[in-house]
Amino acid sequence: MTRIYLDNAATSFPKPDAVYDAVDRYQRTVGAAVGRGGYGSSVAASATVARCRARLAELFRADSPERIVFGFNGTDVLNLALHGLLKPGDRVVTTQLEHNSVVRPLRDMQDRFGLDVEIVPATCDGTVTVDSFRRTLTQQQTRLAVFSHASNVSGAILPISDLATVAREAGALVLADAAQSAGHVAIDLRQLPIDLLACSGHKGLLGPLGTGVLYICPGLEDPLRSIRQGGTGSASEDDRQPTSLPDKYESGNHNAPGLCGLEAGVSWVLKRTPAELHDHELELIRRLGEGLRRLPGVTLWGAPLDHDRVGVLSVSVDGYDAHDLAAILDQSFGIETRAGLHCAPGAHRALGTFSMGGTLRLSVGPFTTHQEIDETLEAFSQLTGG
Repeated sequence: MTRIYLDNAATSFPKPDAVYDAVDRYQRTVGAAVGRGGYGSSVAASATVARCRARLAELFRADSPERIVFGFNGTDVLNLALHGLLKPGDRVVTTQLEHNSVVRPLRDMQDRFGLDVEIVPATCDGTVTVDSFRRTLTQQQTRLAVFSHASNVSGAILPISDLATVAREAGALVLADAAQSAGHVAIDLRQLPIDLLACSGHKGLLGPLGTGVLYICPGLEDPLRSIRQGGTGSASEDDRQPTSLPDKYESGNHNAPGLCGLEAGVSWVLKRTPAELHDHELELIRRLGEGLRRLPGVTLWGAPLDHDRVGVLSVSVDGYDAHDLAAILDQSFGIETRAGLHCAPGAHRALGTFSMGGTLRLSVGPFTTHQEIDETLEAFSQLTGG
């Protein structure tokens, strides 16, 4: 039975061959820590990580590579941004669509020191309007606006430029969660009024698990505290955390094999371009959605297929629990999907799918083929009698 992987919103698979080669090469021939020695293999590891920063700065059109900070996943860098910036007395405006990687740190600070958190409701198709965002922002002075670039449930691409502009006009800093958009759609930080951009490395950037990326705009490195202190391989004579970027936020050994793989993944994305990859994924998700909605008992949830969106589709099928449906697709057809609330319960409340335990999510990637989409449609046809 052929494996059809449709869970790219969780982690991309397969990766480009160059990613596997880079990780294997590091493990077999380099093996040294980053920035912890002056000998050849350590210098080589450091050079690859520096090259990874440069590739990401090029991809996002960032000010300089030093403003790209590495963490251990998207959750890690979001925690750095939120815990490092916010303090008692602050107000945060976020949206109903957010992943628990945003929701739970905010809830923790709300419980511990009374952080004021306001949540902008999402629409029934899983997006957020600029007007509702503006109304909430202007009710009271806001320290930070936090929102996803794209929803991991509805597939909607939010109007990130307009939302960020509204937030800036209200005097708020802006943190964008690009976990579902980085590598999938073009991001130009020269044009977007964003202060912090966070994403994981293992999704659209095609790197290994255990890699996360945070962009920090000029001037924000002073108010943004480090939440992890320790050895950086620099200024070892000082018992205080370095203040220079990126060392201020990168204590402890890097995930060197992961970052070597991430460098290869980002290089591959740059060569193909996010625009080309987006067109490919949009074509596939529309082909899948249009085929599914013709079948009896199938409901599509989220952004309309004719809207610009990412390659994520949430569905339900009459007579099937989402988890049971995922298990049948896996065991009987070799189709791997994701069922449930997808760590974004607010998004499911907006769509009206929370009470039914969520949806079945199918998500495509750069290596998904038309044949795999057609085989998936045939599997659904058999299950629905369509």
